[in-house]
Amino acid sequence: MPNTDSAITVERLTYFPVKGCAGTDVVSAALVETGLLHDRTFMIVDAVDGSFRSQRTLPAMAAVRPEILDGGARLRLAADGVETLVVEVDPEAGRRAVSMFGKPIGEGADQGDTVAEWFSEVLGAASRLVRAVPGYDRDGWGETPGKVAFADAHALLIVSRASLDGLNARIEAHGGRPVPMDRFRPNIVLGGCAEPHTEDGMRGLEAGSVRLAYAVRATRCAVPMVDQTTGVRAGPEPIRTLAGYRREPEYDNKVSFGVKAAVARPGTLTVGDRVRVTRWAPPPPAPAGSAPGGAAGGVDQRP
Repeated sequence: MPNTDSAITVERLTYFPVKGCAGTDVVSAALVETGLLHDRTFMIVDAVDGSFRSQRTLPAMAAVRPEILDGGARLRLAADGVETLVVEVDPEAGRRAVSMFGKPIGEGADQGDTVAEWFSEVLGAASRLVRAVPGYDRDGWGETPGKVAFADAHALLIVSRASLDGLNARIEAHGGRPVPMDRFRPNIVLGGCAEPHTEDGMRGLEAGSVRLAYAVRATRCAVPMVDQTTGVRAGPEPIRTLAGYRREPEYDNKVSFGVKAAVARPGTLTVGDRVRVTRWAPPPPAPAGSAPGGAAGGVDQRP
């Protein structure tokens, strides 16, 4: 086993009401089939073709601060330089076909012209806001696909504090400035891992009343180079440093940081909950001619 899990805890919980916008930290959260309740329930899309908006091309999205009100009946939106807007959410509103990465992903309930104009002004691009329709059903992919709302492809992103500490030590060793955890937009931050990237080898986890199952490594794009407070791209870190030691041959040589997971059993998760790792990845095969043994939790084989 690559790391004792007796001291691993849930350090931080964050959900992101509007895909690509700021997150909300909570002390306790209900986990449903698609992840933390209210996570990526809303999505900004192109007003013409319904394709999703992303920090990859519109980093200013990071500085939009959504807040779920009245259990999801209303949505408050704030951003510097514009008046705060409160939206009366209508899950049954007129439907609009939406897509992600060039592929149709079903329909969203269009939340109307007022909020569309608000986002269009903030982002400088004609946009609409959609909500996942009742009964929205979308599969993830990977070792445990699970279900997903408007997240890229998986219910949860998990990162350990030790992984960030290890990355920042490398950045600082080369004269750079450390980056905060929010650059990676995780839903769950794990504390107490003895080594960086211990989460890579976790295949099953239990905490609170929930059970989680590994899906894939989390490969990273340009978003971690965006300052999540200002909405301004502030690269080249951390991608430059990650590229030096986290290339993944099994994932088209992209860099990885954290893991994606599915919700195997819904329930409640609270900051401070102990995490029990119920299953670890097997150790990678030893190179031909090497001595038996080796560290567990190496790069998993994509199914």
